[in-house]
Amino acid sequence: MPQDKKFKGSSSRPSSPRGNKPTGNKPFANKSGGARPSNRPKKLKTKRGSEDSDRPGVRLNKFLANAGLCSRREADELIKTGAVSINGEVVTEMGLRVMPGDKVLLGDKRVMGEKPVYVLLNKPKDYITTTKDPNNRKTVMHLVHELCKERVYPVGRLDRNTTGVLLFTNDGGLADKLLHPSGKVGKIYHAELDKRLSPEHLEALRKGLKLEDGFIKPDEIDQVEGADAKHIGLKIHSGKNRIVRRMFEHLGYRVVKLDRVWFAGLTKKGLKRGQARHLTPEEVVFLKRL
Repeated sequence: MPQDKKFKGSSSRPSSPRGNKPTGNKPFANKSGGARPSNRPKKLKTKRGSEDSDRPGVRLNKFLANAGLCSRREADELIKTGAVSINGEVVTEMGLRVMPGDKVLLGDKRVMGEKPVYVLLNKPKDYITTTKDPNNRKTVMHLVHELCKERVYPVGRLDRNTTGVLLFTNDGGLADKLLHPSGKVGKIYHAELDKRLSPEHLEALRKGLKLEDGFIKPDEIDQVEGADAKHIGLKIHSGKNRIVRRMFEHLGYRVVKLDRVWFAGLTKKGLKRGQARHLTPEEVVFLKRL
């Protein structure tokens, strides 16, 4: 498949991870309920660590979610009702952590931890980014379920008509880190407009726009090199809904095609539309160091 085009006038050359290694931050390198135990154990009173991500072990709600039993929010509800115990002691406090060797029960059934999984998808059009859809539309989960038996979730969203790089994982800590605004994790998009972007509007985008939900400014934006002014590349770290499309719409343009070509150092190199793969160990290490 052809390489993603770089931005016009960019000094950085297009690049992709060699041997599926991350490129780094170089933008123009192109959910169940459980019964309360019948023999109720005593309530756990000892604190088992804080919510800090650098403490040993894993948060209980994340442990339950990673085992494929429920979502984190549903896990919190189960914990509140006293349905979960650790080493024979009922846990009702939020934020407690499961340590290596701990015996976790949901009702009278033991919960085994699940290894973390990281999957990268080159999302095609007409798939919605959700784990299930009441209208039985095609979801991105249909494209990755054969690749891993573990329950994974998409990291962020791409709207139905947007294509490109989409990451899935059951590692809630990493997902939260990549999506948190303070991390300023970048995303690069190639937008094709219905008409040429004027130099004046390009400059307005560089300076930033005030939309209905606040001010937005791309980290970088330019015409795609080798293409006309209908093709615009931009790097942005905002996670606001439809932000790229809304920026152009604000200036009177319609986005005909929108492709995410880069996310947190990951590209779609080697992946056809609809294809997915596991991340390499090197890519996982890279993401955790961001």
